[in-house]
Amino acid sequence: MSESQSRYSIVERLTQKKLDIISEILELDEEVKTKELKLEQLKKDFSDWKSDINTIVEREKRMKQREIEKAEGSSENAKQRKAAKENSLKEKIAAIEKALERIEEISKTSPTNQP
Repeated sequence: MSESQSRYSIVERLTQKKLDIISEILELDEEVKTKELKLEQLKKDFSDWKSDINTIVEREKRMKQREIEKAEGSSENAKQRKAAKENSLKEKIAAIEKALERIEEISKTSPTNQP
């Protein structure tokens, strides 16, 4: 009976060893799967980040372009206002010069009374 118990004990230890090895293999498989999932998540996060960055850059680019267009419009309006104001002021200067010329003509033709 002792021999039977000895064989049983050996089979039991070997079976346990086999189960331990299988468990180690499964743990290794699980570790690899976990690492692969982490890698895939990091790749996805990176891809999402790149997409977000591109979206942000495009939005900011459009905003800057609108600012430029607005500034161009404002600059053009200022030029037009300047030109209109200059024309108005030049007309006033011309009117003043014309008035001065009339006064000068009147002064030449009309006698001046000196006491």
